Amino acid sequence: MKKGKSILAIIFLICSFSAFSQEQTTGSFKADLNTTDIKTVLKAVADWQIRTPLTHDLADWTNAALYAGMVEWAGIAGDDSYYEWLKGISEKTTWSYMVRKEPLGRYHADDYCVGQTYIELYRKYKEKRMIKPMRAYLDQIIKDPATGDLKFENTANYWSTQRWSWCDALFMGPTVWAKMANVTGKKKYLDFMYREYKATTDYLYDKDEDLYFRDSNYFTKKEANGEKVFWGRGNGWVFAGLPIIIRELPANYEHKDYFVTIYKKMAAKLLKLQSIDGFWHASLLDPESYPNPEMSATAFFVFGMAWGVNNGYLDRATYLPAIVKGWKSMVTSVWSDGKVGFIQPIGADPKSVTMEMTEVYGVGGFLMAGTEITKMIEK
Repeated sequence: MKKGKSILAIIFLICSFSAFSQEQTTGSFKADLNTTDIKTVLKAVADWQIRTPLTHDLADWTNAALYAGMVEWAGIAGDDSYYEWLKGISEKTTWSYMVRKEPLGRYHADDYCVGQTYIELYRKYKEKRMIKPMRAYLDQIIKDPATGDLKFENTANYWSTQRWSWCDALFMGPTVWAKMANVTGKKKYLDFMYREYKATTDYLYDKDEDLYFRDSNYFTKKEANGEKVFWGRGNGWVFAGLPIIIRELPANYEHKDYFVTIYKKMAAKLLKLQSIDGFWHASLLDPESYPNPEMSATAFFVFGMAWGVNNGYLDRATYLPAIVKGWKSMVTSVWSDGKVGFIQPIGADPKSVTMEMTEVYGVGGFLMAGTEITKMIEK
């Protein structure tokens, strides 16, 4: 009898834990497209992240992507405390880039992605000290640019990440150059940005698939189904970076169509790759091998599409259904306390993802997407 009671007790505990887990994972957020419901989940996500200690260097690319989303949210939140949080972090980083030991860190785009946020804070607070260190750093790169090809490898005397040799860099680096050109009125930043962006695209962009290889190591690799390896978040970095770049360019900039063309081609391809449930997968061409949602890629794609609809680059009737499905999928990934799940950990290629996995860059993407959808609704 005691043994039977013990078994029943264990079953009860398992069922109770399962019920608790289900309650936590489903959360209490509505995915309807109205500003009240969207801002409710955005606030919960932003506040959860602010309550949660940051584990990476404050100027690291991971946090820089979070800040990029947080500053977007701050612009519509009606609460300057989010700006103040970002300003407090920027004071701790002394408004500068992350420093690594050379040659590994020389001009590494990951290390100055945080410049995006400094420039946005400069736009709000009008204090030149906020962009002075980053501007000096970019000037140094122009004066003494990195050389070498874009083959992704590490040797004793050369590290390929001095240039934008991996597709993630197209979110980390050129966005800062485009913003700096805008706030200073100096075209030299655009000239450098365009030259390096084109070099990377010529090297990593697959014209047959309208997607980017993560780096040269993936040129010949295949997925289990025989398809090429195109990483979800890697292409998310590129696709989310393009709207940031395009919106900073002068209307008469001679290479604007170059960026717009890539953006539209990627959008059309990504539209075809969306899951029926609204999300995208860690592997874009082999979703069966990675069936779970991947929310950092999904967030970046939804942001990019929503921005395109808002600004007349993408057809509303064609892309709105994908945006709606994408947003509904994203909201299901939010725990009841505001934590965003199904975010693939730091990496360079597709990996399996679970609901428990979260990371700051995915939170940044979530805030970017939700903010852009809010703007779309308010229009």
